[in-house]
Formats: sequence, structure tokens, C-alpha cells
Amino acid sequence: MFNADYKLIQRMAPQLKRVLIVDPTPAACRLLTDLLRNIVECQIWTAPDADKGLALAKNVDPHIIFIEHSGAVMDGVAFTRTLRHSHFACRQAPVVMTTSQATAATIMAARDSGVHEFLRKPFTIKDLMRRLEAVTLRPRDWIEAVHYVGPDRRRFNSGDYSGPLKRRTDARETPDAARINQALKILKSAVAAVETDPAQAMRSIQAQAIDLQRAAIATSNLALAAAAADFQKRISAEAVKGPINVAQAEQIAAELLAFLPKETGDSPQVAAA
Repeated sequence: MFNADYKLIQRMAPQLKRVLIVDPTPAACRLLTDLLRNIVECQIWTAPDADKGLALAKNVDPHIIFIEHSGAVMDGVAFTRTLRHSHFACRQAPVVMTTSQATAATIMAARDSGVHEFLRKPFTIKDLMRRLEAVTLRPRDWIEAVHYVGPDRRRFNSGDYSGPLKRRTDARETPDAARINQALKILKSAVAAVETDPAQAMRSIQAQAIDLQRAAIATSNLALAAAAADFQKRISAEAVKGPINVAQAEQIAAELLAFLPKETGDSPQVAAA
């Protein structure tokens, strides 16, 4: 092993201690297991279908999950969506989807379900190393919306996707102003969903309140920081009393959502980017 590879693996190793592989094909599980153990010392669990995979994910709290895209008893996209919307400790763990049918539609469906990376079969140890490096050493912002939960899709870097970038900001870091606007749009969408999907809506609301406070402090926007802190305090107090309806949530969020530019406030679901 080259010295550079050794140093890279040493940096990745703490985030690869526990690995879950969900694949209905035993040979594929064995191959991936062998490759991983040639790279790093780790514990590996395997499951032949999504249901058993979710049960293991809940119990063993893997650091990283490999999921086959499809099969007779497999739906990797549904598995990933379920994981992301769960209360599992590993719900934010990197998910690498594998498949031999890497069409543009398949890759985009994987991305939209909350997958971190895509790995086309057959793959080499170099391909695997590239994906491991991406998910462990180049983490993406986490998006906690209602309709989408997962890594920031604008930073999707699968080596199997060579299509056009869809936003001018795809090639650079999200500036603080864009980060604030995105959090506000997600918040608006979550407020509208407090009755239809209360658990995820409240989780999203709390995440955006925290994100807005951090971004406000980073930009020295004291008014926004104060509004975000007040909102978080009030919404938490109401949640303790019982379920919150849309009217209540809108009233509590009104001051904070006033920071949302009018020209970007009409399409809240775009925030699930």
C-alpha cells in the first residue's frame, strides 16, 4: 500500500468502524466485504433485504450503509427514504447505493431519496476508495426538510453522474445569504406541514431554527439571530403543550419568515434541494 493511501485510510478509519451491507446477492456481499476489509479494519453486517437491513440499522448503528438499488425483495430508494425519516441513531449515516443499472434516472432517484454516493457494479477498489473518501472526508450539509431529508443534493458528487449542473451555485460553496434563504424556505414548508406530518415537520422546524441562528451569528445579523432564538423558544413551549396546528405555527413563525425575500417565498418545496 502506498504511503499516501495509508494516510488517507487512517483519516477515514474512525468513520468506517461499523458497516452495513444490504444486498440480496450473497456473492456481491462477499466481494464488498472482502474489499472493505482490505482497506480498513471494521465490523460488517449483511442483510438480504430492506426489512432486515432496517432492523440491523436500528440495532447496530452503522457508520456507513451500502444498499443495492433494486431486486426481487429490494427497493434501495424506499429503504433510504425510510431510514432518513426514521428516528434511528444512524439516520444521517452515509448511504452508498450500488447497482449494475446506473441510468441517469436511477442515479437521480437515488440522489432524491437521500443517498450520499452512487457506485456502479462492477467496481474496483479504487472506485470504492473514492466513494469512501467523499462521504468521510468531504461531508455535505444536512437538509432536514419535510419532503426531503438527506445530504445537500446540490453537492451530489457521484462519479457515475455526468449530467449538467442545475444551479449556478452548484460549483461553489453555498454563501451565507443563500443558506439563510434556504433555511427560511424549508421552515415555511415545515410550518405548513405541522398537521399532515407533525413529527417530521417539528424535526425540520427545530433544525432550521438552529441553522438560522448559526448563520445569523456568522453574518452578524443580530435581528435574525434574535428572531430565530425567540421562535425556537416559543415553538418548543407550544409543542410541550400538545399538537400544534398550522395557524399557531404560522403566527409563531411570522416574525422569522418576514426575513424571507418575497421573490423566493412562493415555492417552499424548492428548499428540499
